[in-house]
Amino acid sequence: MAPTPAIMILVLVALAVIGAASPASAQTIALASEPSPPAQHPVRHRIEIHPRPLLYRRCVDWYELQNRPSGTVLYPQMRCHWVRG
Repeated sequence: MAPTPAIMILVLVALAVIGAASPASAQTIALASEPSPPAQHPVRHRIEIHPRPLLYRRCVDWYELQNRPSGTVLYPQMRCHWVRG
């Protein structure tokens, strides 16, 4: 009974997988027996905060009469500016 091409392909794939796994396992064993260098902790950067004078908006609001085609309308107005506090 002659082996079919599908069985031959499966055998070749299985050999390739087994052959690829053995060098990787040998490397992990060699690495495990060697002492590893001490882990270095990442350097933490310091954040410096320089407080500045606080700024806030000072607003003035009022109502203004405006003439429109439909008649005179009371229209709200507002003007703001930044002030140090």
